[in-house]
Amino acid sequence: MFKFSFKLLFFFTLFFGTLVSISSMSWLSIWMGLEINLLSFIPLINNKKNIFLSESSIKYFLIQAMASAIFLFFIILFFLMSSIKFNENYLMFMNMMFSSLMILKMGAAPFHFWFPSISEGLNWMNNLILMTWQKVAPMMILSYTMNFHYLTSIIFCSVLVGGLGGLNQTSLRKLMAFSSINHMGWMISSMMFNENLWLMYFLFYFFLLMNIFILMNMYNVYYINQTFMMLFSNKYMKIIFFLLLFSLGGLPPFLGFYPKWIIMELLISNNMFMLLFFMILFSLITLFFYMRITYAAFILSNKKMNWLMKNNLNKMNLKIFMFFSIFMNFALLLINLIFI
Repeated sequence: MFKFSFKLLFFFTLFFGTLVSISSMSWLSIWMGLEINLLSFIPLINNKKNIFLSESSIKYFLIQAMASAIFLFFIILFFLMSSIKFNENYLMFMNMMFSSLMILKMGAAPFHFWFPSISEGLNWMNNLILMTWQKVAPMMILSYTMNFHYLTSIIFCSVLVGGLGGLNQTSLRKLMAFSSINHMGWMISSMMFNENLWLMYFLFYFFLLMNIFILMNMYNVYYINQTFMMLFSNKYMKIIFFLLLFSLGGLPPFLGFYPKWIIMELLISNNMFMLLFFMILFSLITLFFYMRITYAAFILSNKKMNWLMKNNLNKMNLKIFMFFSIFMNFALLLINLIFI
């Protein structure tokens, strides 16, 4: 009866910690919210029976604890020296340090070294939390310390690493991690101009990623060569999987292109043509390795293969998932057309 009650508790404190951080009026309470969030996520991903989950939880704790310790040090330093009249260089240094620590916490480039390896050790549902909710608080705190030139270099590094890093990957979890790094570049660029635009992009990214991760979790797929078993088992799931991946990549006819289109217009109106060129270029590279996942279904047309594993999934669950996926995509588009 109480087997999963502790998970419910830690899920509550996980969301509570993020809400504390984004609604706080002082740096110290922001730090407290980040710590509550960190200490709630560790028990959710830790598992004594799985050595990979335990290794990922230790890595995640060390990285986040180091960033939180440095963050607390600079908060105390800032409070102790608050009576001194600062020059412009000191304030810029503190601004860049706070921004860098938040970028380290969310796993954006060039501080992304921990993100793909930790993602590789987690299951799909934990990866969904890591790639979505765990980025909300650092991203909002980053908006408090907005440094235009510094964030422009972060955007360039993120789209570069996210595009090129996924080219040589066979693990779907690492591939989605590099894809997340690329999307963080787009999120930061949207936050530089409008927080409502960032929220819209994040909601699109969250629901598309949730549908893809639920589908991969249902079929227990973790590597590209395992997509043979998933893609040929159900033709309707194959079509939904294609549409979700292409939408996540931002292919123009699909829903995922809509927030990118608005960001492109904003960058053009602000004469940031070079940055936009590189963002589009490396997004096309991410679209290439999304297509590589579905490559098997395009090339191999026979779905009755001798080595294909039997599909034990409930057909009713598949129909519910298909309806939910289509409904959420249309609902997102309708909400943004009305309110954005």
